Amino acid sequence: SIEERRRKMVVAVRKGASMRSVAKRFGVTLHTMQRWVAHAADRRLDRVDWSGTRGGRREAQATSPEIEALVVELRKELRDISDLGEFGAAAIRRELAKRRTKLKLDRVPSERTIGRILERRGALDGRRRMRFPPPPKGWYLHDVREQRAELDSFDIVEGLVIKGGTHVEVLNGISLLSGLTESWVRCGWTAKFTVESLIAHWREHGFPDYAQFDNDTIFQGAHQWPDSFGRVTRLCLQLGVTVVFAPPRETGFQASIESYNGRWQAKVWQRFQHPSLPALTERSNAYVAACRERSASRIESAPSRWEIPDGWKLDLSKPLDGTVIFIRRTNEKGNVQCLGRDYHVNDSWCHRLVRCNVDLTAEKIRIYRLRRREPTRQPLMKTYPYKTPTRRFNE
Repeated sequence: SIEERRRKMVVAVRKGASMRSVAKRFGVTLHTMQRWVAHAADRRLDRVDWSGTRGGRREAQATSPEIEALVVELRKELRDISDLGEFGAAAIRRELAKRRTKLKLDRVPSERTIGRILERRGALDGRRRMRFPPPPKGWYLHDVREQRAELDSFDIVEGLVIKGGTHVEVLNGISLLSGLTESWVRCGWTAKFTVESLIAHWREHGFPDYAQFDNDTIFQGAHQWPDSFGRVTRLCLQLGVTVVFAPPRETGFQASIESYNGRWQAKVWQRFQHPSLPALTERSNAYVAACRERSASRIESAPSRWEIPDGWKLDLSKPLDGTVIFIRRTNEKGNVQCLGRDYHVNDSWCHRLVRCNVDLTAEKIRIYRLRRREPTRQPLMKTYPYKTPTRRFNE
């Protein structure tokens, strides 16, 4: 009976067994065991009231030790002889349902109950997924990670159509540390329009140490030729801004700008009916102003930005000077593609992240190892000579 089981548990403890081992033998929790021992105290066991729910969970709702033992035994059996090779909670429940009459079961435990039984009895052999804290913002750039330099991210939202057939594309920008936002609305974007917008934005707010883009030809330049540096890249280099190109099809690196893209579409594009492009631009400008007002304290405390010198003018024919960074992932051979060429990194560093620093001034490519779990450790893996292009830019 229930009362007899409780009495036997306390007797075993009084004979010198540990409460943990007794709880495991009788299929109860350690907390339940401790409560019944405390309930008996130093009294004679024939004078203890063993009824009631003092012992923890209600026995009427608890799975009996016999059923728990049956579940564990059935798991071993299915693992050895099952044609499907399945012996998890779902497979065990299906088998119990088949044998219900033979085993004289009043009810078949639920899949969740069977899973808890297996976990409680230590019968699970799967490994739990280990989760690690995310790396800090801009972890792949040392001074951004240390919040000593600012990074501006830019991206284009495409595929928007105003009622009546007007196609819309939006160039969005956001600063990683300060949250300074900007949005430009046009019917279509080219590299020339992008350069004009960036110059206007940076004249008003100052330019950052880094500017990050995806690998769109508008930002990077033509992909069909190696060593191609587009108009936007040349603008950044002439201002002393280090250009960063995020890796294709990778999550995390463009998280801030992609999040802002989603907010802009939800709060501006989808929230209102826009009769025309000027009306959409007005709504967008109001939203950007509100975002800047909300982020005023962050903008004030962020790393300082640099002013464009008076009289400065973009000269696309000027020789290339500065650094362009490509965040990339190696292939199955440990090679990485950068500027249309393959560079070997390491045979043991396959399908891993690297940072390729293309130093146009020193004419070298330095390849660094990247790991999210070790954001502060980015050792140099390879150095290659690089001939900086000297051909004239075709405007």
